[in-house]
Amino acid sequence: MKSVLENNPALAKQVADVAEVAGYLWQKGWAERNGGNITINITDVVDDTIKNLAPIAEKAQIGKYLPNLKECYFYCKGTNKRMRDLARWPMENGSIIRICDDCSSYEIIADQPVRPTSELPAHLSMHDYLIGSGSSYKAAMHTHPIDLVAMSHNPAFLKKDVLTNLLWSMIPETRAFCPKGLGIVPYEMPSSIKLADATIEQLCDYDVVMWEKHGVCAVGGDIMEAFDQVDVLSKSAQIYLTAKSMGFTPDGMSDAQMNELKEAFNL
Repeated sequence: MKSVLENNPALAKQVADVAEVAGYLWQKGWAERNGGNITINITDVVDDTIKNLAPIAEKAQIGKYLPNLKECYFYCKGTNKRMRDLARWPMENGSIIRICDDCSSYEIIADQPVRPTSELPAHLSMHDYLIGSGSSYKAAMHTHPIDLVAMSHNPAFLKKDVLTNLLWSMIPETRAFCPKGLGIVPYEMPSSIKLADATIEQLCDYDVVMWEKHGVCAVGGDIMEAFDQVDVLSKSAQIYLTAKSMGFTPDGMSDAQMNELKEAFNL
């Protein structure tokens, strides 16, 4: 079966980047079994051949009305699909979907009828918000970083910006490469509309959002950018937890040092 990627190098590159990131998530231990999901808005690289494709599965409901997604196209990791498999065979473990004119349903158009991630309402809600706010971001990623999820089990870290400031203070790169910090969503049922709505609220101020006792979501201009933000936050969490395991609480950078960094990097 011929893939839609064969004659569309721009789309093939984006899907290859997703596959590369999926491999990183598996290697880091952030994607057990079928854990985590990725969606990218590919509308700007979709050609007429793809636009003219007929659906290969029945129309499915999103569960929300998302007006900014009309006539948009997305590559989505499949539900119950493993990141380690997505890394090797992205079009067998993911699919391309088209948002229908009613802005509340979608249809799968390529390559195979792989049903998208169960977190699709949250992901598409994020994309709808990004388009509506004029953002150029195209990628959304959800994963389960062990260190960050562990920290979310401490209620003290769930207060606004407590974890952000702690993680920023562990190493300068975190402040520089995740400049908006980490938003917090109190526990909600996975795949629920409540979780989707709560995530959107946090995206008003943050590019990375912690789902309490679950994982993190990150958005970015591309999938690499989204991954990098979580990666630097995870490194800070590892530094903190390693120091604690050695029997002391790390001082972290002072407020003055972090402000100096903010000014130097124009954050």
